[in-house]
Amino acid sequence: QVQLVESGGGLVQAGESLRLSCAASGRNIFNINIMAWYRQAPGKQRELVAGITTGGITNYADSVKGRFTITRDNAKNTVCLQMNSLKPEDTAVYYCNAATLVFNYWGQGTQVTVSS
Repeated sequence: QVQLVESGGGLVQAGESLRLSCAASGRNIFNINIMAWYRQAPGKQRELVAGITTGGITNYADSVKGRFTITRDNAKNTVCLQMNSLKPEDTAVYYCNAATLVFNYWGQGTQVTVSS
């Protein structure tokens, strides 16, 4: 099993920054391949924001490219999402995700609200 605990959400104004962190623990953490951040806004489907492999290969949603940066510390089993130049449309619940070859694990989510 893998447990994911997120932190760092909050309320900010447009143009400001936030940093989300996610810590993984459990007996299957060594099987994690990809760690990622997803988000879900009210009335919308959950979408991928950014992902990173064990080797550091990243991918981003087009809507956040150039503004968000995902990083990972394999030794500490953590993944972070640095969010700059936030926009009101970034408002959502952000979820940490860890994927092994067999399972997908989710955190409880952290609210990010960006006011205009």
